[in-house]
Amino acid sequence: MTGNALWSALLPLLDDLSRELPEAERYRRLLGALQAFLPCDAVALLRLDHDRLVPLAVRGLSADTLGRRFQVAEHPRFAALLAQRGATRFAADCPLPDPYDGLVEGHPGQLQVHDCLGCPLCIDGRPWGLLTLDSLYPARFGRVELQQLEAFARLASATVKAGERLPPPAEPGTPAEAGRPAARELIGQSPAHRRLLEEIELVAGSDLSVLVSGETGVGKELVAQAIHAASPRARKPLVSLNCAALPDTLVESELFGHTRGAFSGAVSERHGKFELADGGSLLLDEVGELPLAAQAKLLRVLQSGQLQRLGSDREHRVDVRVIAVTNRELAEEVRAGHFRADLYHRLDAYPLRVPPLRERGHDVLLLAGFFLEENRARLGLPSLRLNGEAQAALLAYAWPGNVRELEHLIGRAALKATRHAGRRRIISIAAELLELEGGPSALPDATADSPESAAPLGDLRQAVEQFQRRQILAALERQQHNWAAVSRELGLDPANLNRLAKRLGLRQTTAKPTGASAARDSSVERRTRR
Repeated sequence: MTGNALWSALLPLLDDLSRELPEAERYRRLLGALQAFLPCDAVALLRLDHDRLVPLAVRGLSADTLGRRFQVAEHPRFAALLAQRGATRFAADCPLPDPYDGLVEGHPGQLQVHDCLGCPLCIDGRPWGLLTLDSLYPARFGRVELQQLEAFARLASATVKAGERLPPPAEPGTPAEAGRPAARELIGQSPAHRRLLEEIELVAGSDLSVLVSGETGVGKELVAQAIHAASPRARKPLVSLNCAALPDTLVESELFGHTRGAFSGAVSERHGKFELADGGSLLLDEVGELPLAAQAKLLRVLQSGQLQRLGSDREHRVDVRVIAVTNRELAEEVRAGHFRADLYHRLDAYPLRVPPLRERGHDVLLLAGFFLEENRARLGLPSLRLNGEAQAALLAYAWPGNVRELEHLIGRAALKATRHAGRRRIISIAAELLELEGGPSALPDATADSPESAAPLGDLRQAVEQFQRRQILAALERQQHNWAAVSRELGLDPANLNRLAKRLGLRQTTAKPTGASAARDSSVERRTRR
């Protein structure tokens, strides 16, 4: 690369250091500059999170890569990169398995990575993450690229440090917190998911009771855990109680505790969940299942912060934040007389709805990547991927069982894919292994008002193209025909979005047309839809 070309690639990054940019945009620009600086098939930025690597941005890798979480101990190439201070190249004949095998896009017949570079990023003298470059062709990189990557990595570290939400660097193998398991992560990048994360961040810092609602399988309990983990009470316990799993006679004892002899079988004194959660949070799962008698006593504790154990006249004061979870419409339960209105309003101080998976667009692929990596490790496989048809099928499905359904589906499909895998290094899951009931018959609610929503879907490829067209048209309306904003919302590279829009017959405009131009474009769009 000539000096002029080098500065052309790096100057935009230098400019970005003094600009206020969202993290995702900052990382996207970083990888764009890296690929222009050192041309290759795929690049990735990964953050070190204790003993695993979390992809923050990728170019040239499948969408599900962003949802994968790579345990460093299970990927010797990543471990080798983190053990070095400078750039490292793995040659084509390197025996160490490549974590990106099968994930590089655009070459369906060529799945195995043959040449790759990597370099650790250090911030304040400590490892923060990795930059990786991969090529499907041998001998793509050489010694010059190693030196250039090391120079780029120093600028990349400054770019990352300039981010608005820089997480603290962590050494490999550092436990999340002594004696406490790490909470499972909420994964997604869709607008609906980002809004949920913003709501969690907002309410976590308060002491308001939160009512987390949503369909079965959307991850309501994970949301409750995230609220507690982000709150000032995080170092105190989060105690959970499944209200649906208790017989009516034991609910009060579980909530408030009991004294010895309070009832038959009470052979010793016992603390209830409220006392155990003192100073922390109490998660009431399936709170709509509480019997009315227990609801009255729960309301008293929420109002006064005082409770009495069963069989005792002594008052105990507790400081507990309640996070209630339900898949019922509690407002309807109140109208039906099955739930106390005063308790409902006390719990509903901050309502938080978890969106169903069908409203989260491409998040389904990120979540699929998370479960694919989990199953790859569990089954002892070198590589596990979804082929293009399988990805399209996941995007077109309605997900009545939400994230839990997706988790179980990926687990079954991974097991079936190993049946005839033989000694193949890269195991692909095809669409037929997913066995999606009803196929792509139901689409996201966001498309319900579209004139195309009632059209017959035809075969899978047509269904996917119709789905993509609706998503782009809906995003165009929301973003007032700003294609740059549309590419950010949909998580697509602008050039890829441009190619996709042309293939789908959508005409790009920089502003919403008016007058005769609008009439012509409307006519073109109607013909395109037909």
